[in-house]
Amino acid sequence: MNNEKLDNKSPTKFNLDVNHTKIDEIQSKLKKGEKLNPSPEIIKFLVKGLCDTNGLVRRRYAEELGKIGKATLPELINVLLNSQNVIQRRAAAKTLKLVEDPAALPHLIKALTSDSDPVVQCSAAGAIAIFGEAAASHLINVLKNQSLTEMQYGLATWCLGFIGAKAPNTIKKAAESNNNNVKSAAISALEEQIRDSQDKNAIQLVENALNDTAEIVQIEAIKLVGKLYKIESLIPILIEKLKNNSPDIRKASVLSLMQLNIKEALGSLKELLEIEKEDHIRNIIKLAIKKIEKRDFDR
Repeated sequence: MNNEKLDNKSPTKFNLDVNHTKIDEIQSKLKKGEKLNPSPEIIKFLVKGLCDTNGLVRRRYAEELGKIGKATLPELINVLLNSQNVIQRRAAAKTLKLVEDPAALPHLIKALTSDSDPVVQCSAAGAIAIFGEAAASHLINVLKNQSLTEMQYGLATWCLGFIGAKAPNTIKKAAESNNNNVKSAAISALEEQIRDSQDKNAIQLVENALNDTAEIVQIEAIKLVGKLYKIESLIPILIEKLKNNSPDIRKASVLSLMQLNIKEALGSLKELLEIEKEDHIRNIIKLAIKKIEKRDFDR
């Protein structure tokens, strides 16, 4: 692969009329059923088209690269990691999603963790997420990295959640990690497999996380319980969390109980309202009580 740095000058104005004519010719051949010869020249031309300032035009180039497939990887990866044109880097990440070749994964991970542009990071995350189980171990390694930004952690967590039940064993193993970033992300990612299959092992991992020593792990578990259909064994734990010393844990517990419309929590919510000192939490408690009582009345 050629890792030579690309021209620092913005190539967005490169004989656009000529190139648009050429892309029209390429698409015309494809519509006629003619086989496109994915020569290095054609691939370089299409990759250069990812610099275009018109999003619809970039999309046309990207789609043709996606149809060519694996042969485009060297050029696309080189652009993703080395181009000085941020529009082209963003488009390269999105195009690698269309190519759907897992060989791009390590390079997309590098873009997620190293590129200075947040849109490139987001585009790389979107591409990473489609690779399912193949991407899960890469993402877990990302979450272990102590030097990343909050946004990068958030994107890696989102990716793991998107993968969800496509990598059940990897995610369940990660839910027992000693690293709190990994554990909290993995707990959140258990939603799909619990919802779809009522996986008992996954439910037990969530119960363990509700009593974890790390606050961020507890909060993710509390949030997850609120998203799931009522799991009877976890409701008493959620109600007990209303007595927690942490305002964030109390807040998360109130929100989940409100989301689940837990009638049995009304007494504990009213008791908490009497002693809660945080105004923003008091407001949430009042809303929760009102919502649960209304739901009960409507029945």
